[in-house]
Amino acid sequence: MKKTIGILGGMGPEATAFFFNLIIKSTDAAKDQEHIPILIWNNPKIPPRTEAILSGGPSPLPLLVEGVKILEKGGAGLIVMPCITAHYFARQIARRAKVPFVNLLDESLRFAKKRIPGMKKAGLVASSGTVKSRLFHKTFEKNGIEIITPEVNEQQKVMDAIFGNSGIKAGFTAGRPRTTVVRIARRLIERGAEAVIAGCTEVPLVLKENDISVPLIEPMKIGALTCIKRAGYKLKK
Repeated sequence: MKKTIGILGGMGPEATAFFFNLIIKSTDAAKDQEHIPILIWNNPKIPPRTEAILSGGPSPLPLLVEGVKILEKGGAGLIVMPCITAHYFARQIARRAKVPFVNLLDESLRFAKKRIPGMKKAGLVASSGTVKSRLFHKTFEKNGIEIITPEVNEQQKVMDAIFGNSGIKAGFTAGRPRTTVVRIARRLIERGAEAVIAGCTEVPLVLKENDISVPLIEPMKIGALTCIKRAGYKLKK
Protein backbone atom coordinates (compact mmCIF):
# COMPACT_ATOMS: atom_id res chain seq x y z
CA MET A 1 0.00 0.00 0.00
CA LYS A 2 1.38 3.38 -0.98
CA LYS A 3 1.70 6.08 1.70
CA THR A 4 2.02 9.85 1.86
CA ILE A 5 5.26 11.03 3.48
CA GLY A 6 5.02 13.65 6.22
CA ILE A 7 8.12 15.82 6.71
CA LEU A 8 8.38 17.44 10.14
CA GLY A 9 10.59 20.35 9.16
CA GLY A 10 11.68 23.93 9.66
CA MET A 11 14.87 23.02 11.57
CA GLY A 12 16.16 24.69 9.41
CA PRO A 13 14.10 25.49 6.35
CA GLU A 14 16.96 24.90 3.89
CA ALA A 15 17.70 21.48 5.36
CA THR A 16 13.99 20.67 4.99
CA ALA A 17 14.03 21.75 1.34
CA PHE A 18 17.23 19.73 0.80
CA PHE A 19 15.57 16.61 2.23
CA PHE A 20 12.45 17.11 0.09
CA ASN A 21 14.67 17.43 -2.98
CA LEU A 22 16.56 14.26 -2.05
CA ILE A 23 13.28 12.35 -2.13
CA ILE A 24 12.34 13.83 -5.51
CA LYS A 25 15.74 13.10 -7.06
CA SER A 26 15.88 9.55 -5.67
CA THR A 27 12.39 8.40 -6.68
CA ASP A 28 11.96 6.27 -9.79
CA ALA A 29 9.48 8.54 -11.57
CA ALA A 30 9.21 9.51 -15.24
CA LYS A 31 6.36 12.00 -14.81
CA ASP A 32 4.64 14.07 -12.12
CA GLN A 33 2.01 11.48 -11.38
CA GLU A 34 4.63 8.85 -10.47
CA HIS A 35 6.13 10.90 -7.65
CA ILE A 36 5.24 10.48 -3.98
CA PRO A 37 2.58 12.66 -2.31
CA ILE A 38 4.46 14.58 0.40
CA LEU A 39 3.24 16.86 3.17
CA ILE A 40 5.73 19.33 4.68
CA TRP A 41 5.15 21.06 7.98
CA ASN A 42 7.90 23.71 7.93
CA ASN A 43 7.80 25.42 11.32
CA PRO A 44 10.93 27.56 11.86
CA LYS A 45 9.48 28.80 15.19
CA ILE A 46 10.44 25.55 16.94
CA PRO A 47 12.83 26.50 19.80
CA PRO A 48 16.57 25.82 19.30
CA ARG A 49 17.28 22.17 20.00
CA THR A 50 20.87 22.60 21.20
CA GLU A 51 19.85 25.24 23.76
CA ALA A 52 17.06 23.01 25.04
CA ILE A 53 19.43 20.07 25.46
CA LEU A 54 22.47 21.85 26.90
CA SER A 55 21.27 24.92 28.77
CA GLY A 56 17.65 24.39 29.80
CA GLY A 57 16.12 26.41 26.97
CA PRO A 58 12.46 26.02 25.96
CA SER A 59 11.62 22.47 24.94
CA PRO A 60 10.82 21.97 21.24
CA LEU A 61 8.78 18.86 22.06
CA PRO A 62 5.32 20.49 22.24
CA LEU A 63 5.68 22.06 18.78
CA LEU A 64 7.20 18.88 17.37
CA VAL A 65 4.23 16.84 18.59
CA GLU A 66 1.86 19.50 17.27
CA GLY A 67 3.55 19.20 13.87
CA VAL A 68 3.13 15.44 13.90
CA LYS A 69 -0.60 15.80 14.58
CA ILE A 70 -0.95 18.32 11.74
CA LEU A 71 0.79 15.94 9.33
CA GLU A 72 -1.33 13.01 10.49
CA LYS A 73 -4.52 14.99 9.99
CA GLY A 74 -3.31 15.86 6.50
CA GLY A 75 -3.02 12.19 5.64
CA ALA A 76 0.65 11.35 6.28
CA GLY A 77 1.24 7.60 6.48
CA LEU A 78 4.72 7.97 7.95
CA ILE A 79 6.69 10.79 9.58
CA VAL A 80 10.33 11.79 9.13
CA MET A 81 12.19 14.64 10.85
CA PRO A 82 15.16 16.10 8.93
CA CYS A 83 16.86 17.49 12.03
CA ILE A 84 19.40 15.26 13.76
CA THR A 85 19.64 17.23 17.02
CA ALA A 86 15.85 17.03 17.42
CA HIS A 87 16.24 13.23 17.51
CA TYR A 88 17.07 13.76 21.17
CA PHE A 89 13.25 13.80 21.45
CA ALA A 90 12.64 11.06 18.85
CA ARG A 91 11.43 8.36 21.22
CA GLN A 92 8.93 10.74 22.84
CA ILE A 93 7.70 11.85 19.42
CA ALA A 94 7.35 8.28 18.16
CA ARG A 95 5.30 7.32 21.22
CA ARG A 96 2.84 10.12 20.49
CA ALA A 97 2.59 9.43 16.75
CA LYS A 98 -0.15 7.25 15.29
CA VAL A 99 1.89 6.43 12.18
CA PRO A 100 5.45 5.06 11.83
CA PHE A 101 8.31 7.45 12.64
CA VAL A 102 11.48 7.05 10.56
CA ASN A 103 14.45 7.47 12.92
CA LEU A 104 17.49 8.80 11.05
CA LEU A 105 19.90 7.51 13.71
CA ASP A 106 18.64 3.94 13.52
CA GLU A 107 18.59 4.02 9.74
CA SER A 108 22.17 5.37 9.63
CA LEU A 109 23.38 2.52 11.81
CA ARG A 110 21.58 -0.01 9.61
CA PHE A 111 23.25 1.54 6.55
CA ALA A 112 26.72 1.51 8.15
CA LYS A 113 26.49 -2.14 9.19
CA LYS A 114 25.43 -3.16 5.69
CA ARG A 115 27.67 -0.92 3.57
CA ILE A 116 30.79 -0.63 5.78
CA PRO A 117 31.03 -4.04 7.45
CA GLY A 118 33.75 -4.35 10.06
CA MET A 119 33.99 -0.62 10.72
CA LYS A 120 35.24 0.06 14.24
CA LYS A 121 35.51 3.84 14.37
CA ALA A 122 33.48 6.68 12.80
CA GLY A 123 34.02 10.43 13.00
CA LEU A 124 31.10 12.72 13.79
CA VAL A 125 30.58 16.27 12.50
CA ALA A 126 27.48 17.61 14.22
CA SER A 127 26.02 20.30 16.47
CA SER A 128 27.18 20.46 20.08
CA GLY A 129 23.70 19.35 21.14
CA THR A 130 24.09 16.15 19.16
CA VAL A 131 27.69 15.61 20.28
CA LYS A 132 27.14 16.24 23.99
CA SER A 133 23.88 14.32 24.18
CA ARG A 134 25.77 11.40 22.60
CA LEU A 135 22.93 10.52 20.25
CA PHE A 136 25.19 8.76 17.75
CA HIS A 137 27.40 7.35 20.50
CA LYS A 138 24.44 5.59 22.09
CA THR A 139 23.21 4.24 18.77
CA PHE A 140 26.54 3.13 17.28
CA GLU A 141 28.65 2.14 20.27
CA LYS A 142 26.22 -0.53 21.46
CA ASN A 143 26.92 -2.11 18.07
CA GLY A 144 30.70 -2.00 18.48
CA ILE A 145 31.40 1.19 16.53
CA GLU A 146 33.34 3.90 18.41
CA ILE A 147 32.37 7.51 17.69
CA ILE A 148 35.12 10.13 17.69
CA THR A 149 34.36 13.84 17.74
CA PRO A 150 36.26 17.10 17.12
CA GLU A 151 38.42 18.66 19.83
CA VAL A 152 36.76 21.41 21.90
CA ASN A 153 38.14 24.29 19.80
CA GLU A 154 37.26 22.44 16.60
CA GLN A 155 33.71 21.87 17.82
CA GLN A 156 33.35 25.60 18.41
CA LYS A 157 34.36 26.16 14.79
CA VAL A 158 31.78 23.61 13.64
CA MET A 159 29.09 25.47 15.57
CA ASP A 160 30.16 28.78 14.05
CA ALA A 161 30.16 27.24 10.58
CA ILE A 162 26.59 26.05 11.11
CA PHE A 163 25.00 28.72 13.34
CA GLY A 164 27.22 31.80 12.86
CA ASN A 165 26.13 35.04 11.20
CA SER A 166 27.82 33.86 8.01
CA GLY A 167 27.08 30.18 8.63
CA ILE A 168 25.15 27.49 6.83
CA LYS A 169 21.83 28.25 8.56
CA ALA A 170 22.21 31.85 7.37
CA GLY A 171 22.42 30.59 3.79
CA PHE A 172 26.19 30.48 3.33
CA THR A 173 27.13 27.08 1.87
CA ALA A 174 30.41 28.09 0.26
CA GLY A 175 33.59 29.75 1.48
CA ARG A 176 34.50 29.62 5.17
CA PRO A 177 31.68 27.33 6.47
CA ARG A 178 32.45 24.71 3.85
CA THR A 179 36.22 25.00 4.33
CA THR A 180 35.85 24.62 8.10
CA VAL A 181 33.63 21.55 7.95
CA VAL A 182 35.79 19.80 5.34
CA ARG A 183 39.00 20.51 7.31
CA ILE A 184 37.58 19.10 10.54
CA ALA A 185 36.20 16.01 8.78
CA ARG A 186 39.69 15.35 7.43
CA ARG A 187 41.21 15.75 10.89
CA LEU A 188 38.84 13.07 12.21
CA ILE A 189 40.09 10.77 9.47
CA GLU A 190 43.69 11.48 10.52
CA ARG A 191 42.68 10.34 14.03
CA GLY A 192 41.43 7.01 12.77
CA ALA A 193 37.88 7.53 11.51
CA GLU A 194 36.97 4.89 8.92
CA ALA A 195 33.90 6.90 7.90
CA VAL A 196 32.51 10.37 8.64
CA ILE A 197 28.93 10.93 9.78
CA ALA A 198 27.26 14.12 8.56
CA GLY A 199 25.53 14.35 11.92
CA CYS A 200 23.75 17.67 11.49
CA THR A 201 21.25 18.20 8.71
CA GLU A 202 23.19 21.27 7.53
CA VAL A 203 26.49 19.38 7.16
CA PRO A 204 25.71 17.60 3.85
CA LEU A 205 24.95 21.01 2.35
CA VAL A 206 28.71 21.64 2.44
CA LEU A 207 30.45 18.27 2.96
CA LYS A 208 30.41 15.88 -0.01
CA GLU A 209 31.74 12.34 -0.34
CA ASN A 210 34.48 13.41 -2.77
CA ASP A 211 35.82 15.83 -0.13
CA ILE A 212 37.11 12.97 2.02
CA SER A 213 39.03 9.72 1.62
CA VAL A 214 36.55 7.53 3.54
CA PRO A 215 32.81 6.87 3.16
CA LEU A 216 30.43 9.68 4.13
CA ILE A 217 27.45 8.49 6.15
CA GLU A 218 24.60 10.88 5.29
CA PRO A 219 21.57 10.43 7.57
CA MET A 220 19.58 12.79 5.35
CA LYS A 221 20.16 10.77 2.18
CA ILE A 222 19.73 7.47 4.03
CA GLY A 223 16.47 8.73 5.52
CA ALA A 224 15.18 9.92 2.15
CA LEU A 225 15.83 6.53 0.55
CA THR A 226 14.20 4.75 3.49
CA CYS A 227 11.10 6.93 3.23
CA ILE A 228 10.74 6.23 -0.49
CA LYS A 229 10.80 2.49 0.09
CA ARG A 230 8.50 2.59 3.12
CA ALA A 231 6.03 4.73 1.19
CA GLY A 232 5.78 1.89 -1.34
CA TYR A 233 7.75 3.47 -4.18
CA LYS A 234 10.89 2.47 -6.08
CA LEU A 235 14.34 4.04 -5.92
CA LYS A 236 15.84 5.56 -9.03
CA LYS A 237 18.64 3.33 -10.33
